Amino acid sequence: MPTLPRAPRWNRLLSLPAAIVLPFSGSAENSNPEWPRWRGSDGLGTLSNDPPIDPSGGVGLEMLWTRPVGGGYAGVTVAEGRVYTMDRQGESPEVSERILCFDADSGTPLWNHEYPADYAGLEYDSGPRASVTIHDGLAYALGANGDLHCLEAATGEIAWSVAAVTELGAVRPKWGFAASPVIWKDTVIVHLGIPEGGGYVAFDRRTGEERWRGSADPAGYATPVFTRGKGGRDLMVAWTPKHVQVLDPDNGALVWEYPYEITYGVSIATPVVREGLVFVSSYWHGARALRLDDGELAWEDDMLRGLMACPLYRNGTGYLLERETGLVAFDFQTGRKRWDDAHQLTPADRNPQASLVHLDDTDQVLALNANGELIHASLSDAGVTEHWREQLTGKTWAHPAFDATRVFARDDRRLVAARLPRER
Repeated sequence: MPTLPRAPRWNRLLSLPAAIVLPFSGSAENSNPEWPRWRGSDGLGTLSNDPPIDPSGGVGLEMLWTRPVGGGYAGVTVAEGRVYTMDRQGESPEVSERILCFDADSGTPLWNHEYPADYAGLEYDSGPRASVTIHDGLAYALGANGDLHCLEAATGEIAWSVAAVTELGAVRPKWGFAASPVIWKDTVIVHLGIPEGGGYVAFDRRTGEERWRGSADPAGYATPVFTRGKGGRDLMVAWTPKHVQVLDPDNGALVWEYPYEITYGVSIATPVVREGLVFVSSYWHGARALRLDDGELAWEDDMLRGLMACPLYRNGTGYLLERETGLVAFDFQTGRKRWDDAHQLTPADRNPQASLVHLDDTDQVLALNANGELIHASLSDAGVTEHWREQLTGKTWAHPAFDATRVFARDDRRLVAARLPRER
């Protein structure tokens, strides 16, 4: 990505929300100990800490199996004893994408679905970006070129599919479609950027019949989240290259939007919705915190500049992987910076990345950094306390998955499973 001049620092507190609203996924799988979708069963990047991760590292990560895969940034998901990801095969112009399924215990390949994909003009063309979403026996996968498939999760048999670019007129963003499909009631909602009102499209999750279109914005890269607003109203919080938006997930109607046009369209990290605020952060323009109920700006800070890593929240503190200072802790209500780790967690880089996961409601996290190191650490008012780190994969931007005892991760060459060091 090109690098732009540094923006001047400023942080202005405008208003504070009165209500506290906690996110929810809209799915019946909230309590599932597995990882059936992007950012886990709750969509918030939360992993059970029962039994607790051993802070001593115990005997370390026990490598269970390794399987070859092709290139890609697609995260890993795991449900009902099966592991899913996507990859790319071949070289341009003979490129195909695959949806892959493996047995979680042995790594045995169970099925794959391969189809041609047009990568002409696609930048960072290693492979697919989105995580496979597993729900009610079905697997939903969105390729980098907009090919949406619904398959039987156990067998890979196609239930329905749509080529969003050629069939619906979707416009592929610069770095390919990346937002993972999300389940809402009996629909699957996908960020497709169809001109004139199809920024998001909801399909019947069983048949593929189109239910609604909403948002006039082009496709970005952020997976939307669901929450409840004033009076218990269901809301979908979305971040596009032009706006932060809140839509009605039942019909796609726009509830409110806040103009926030992003350089190169890199609206990437999933919004964080806590304490009545919607928080987003961009690489060049910094952070915005908006009131959930009306979309009014609560505060902004042009020096809180995130990219791909999804922020975390706990007990009034936000944690963000900032492009120049590393992991930053900030007051969620005001944006006031509390500390940074000077790139301790993951190396300084033009495109810094680490997949951050909370261990229940504790101060502990697991982080898979861009070098493929899995790190167990605690985050406090004083900063980061690292307990252990171990090499898990090669260099990667792909989000790992977890179940009760294991971590599953991938790079551009292999998918691995390892047992986590749990206290006994």
